[in-house]
Amino acid sequence: MVRNKQVIYVCIAILFFCISKTVNAKSIHVGNNYTFKKINEAIQVAEKDDTIFVHKGLYKEGNILINKKLFLIGIDKPILDGQKKFEIVSIKADSVFFDGFVVQHSSYSTLEDPCAIKVYNSRNVTISNNQLEDNFFGIYIQYGKHCIVKNNKIKAYGVEEQQIGNGIHCWKSDSLQIIGNYVSGHRDGIYFEFVTNSVIWRNISTKNIRYGLHFMFSNHDAYITNLFRENGAGVAVMFTKEVSMINNTFEDNWGDAAYGILLKEISDSYIFGNHFIRNTSALYL
Repeated sequence: MVRNKQVIYVCIAILFFCISKTVNAKSIHVGNNYTFKKINEAIQVAEKDDTIFVHKGLYKEGNILINKKLFLIGIDKPILDGQKKFEIVSIKADSVFFDGFVVQHSSYSTLEDPCAIKVYNSRNVTISNNQLEDNFFGIYIQYGKHCIVKNNKIKAYGVEEQQIGNGIHCWKSDSLQIIGNYVSGHRDGIYFEFVTNSVIWRNISTKNIRYGLHFMFSNHDAYITNLFRENGAGVAVMFTKEVSMINNTFEDNWGDAAYGILLKEISDSYIFGNHFIRNTSALYL
C-alpha cells in the first residue's frame, strides 16, 4: 500500500510539472507593428512550448531554423521568400507545429535537394495549411516519425524531371500521415522510399512530370481516396509488400509509358475499389 501511494505521488508530481511547463509557455508576435521584426530573432529568444505568431508581411530571412519545440502560426498568410538562394524552413526538433504560411522560391540544386520545408530526424511534427509556390522540393521528411502533412497546397512549374524535385518527399520514415494536400508541377507529386506504416489519404496529385505517387521499398502502407490526374503516370509501386490501394481515382494519365498503376515486384498487397478513367493502360504488372 505504501509503495502504491509513492507511485501515485510521483505521477501527480510529474503531472503538475507538465502542466506548469505548459502554463508558463508564452506567445511571441512577429511583424512590422511588433517588437520582433524577424522570425529568426523570435525563435532565438523563444523557449520550448512557446507560440510564435507571424503576422502578414514579406519575410526574406534566408534559412529559418526551428531547433526547439515551438508552435509557429501564420496570421493572414505571411510570405517566407527564399529568393532562390536558400532552403527556407529547416525543422530540427520534435513536436514542432508549422501552420498558415506562404513559402516560396527556394534555391535550386540537383546535388543538395533544397526544400521549402524540410524535417530532419524529428517526430510528431505537423505541417498544415501552408501554400508552397515555386520551390525545388516542397515538403521533405527525412528520418521522421509520427509526422503529419495536412491540407497544404504545393505548386511548382517543372518542365524536365531532372530540374525539379518532388512535392512531398518522404525518406526512411515511419508512421506518417499525408492528408488532404494538393500537389502539382513537380517530378513526383508524392514520393515514399523506405517509409513504413504510413497513410496517404484524400490528396490530389496532378500534372506532375513523372508520377502522381511513387513508392520504393515502402512496406505496410496505405493510400486511400486520392485523385491522380494528368501525370506522366498515375502511381508506381516498386519492390514493396503489404500495401493497400483503396478507392483511388486514376484519370487522364496519357503517354508512351503512362499507366494508372504500375506494379513491379509487389507482394501481399490489396487493390480494391479504384477507378480508372482514360489512362493509356489502367494496370501494368
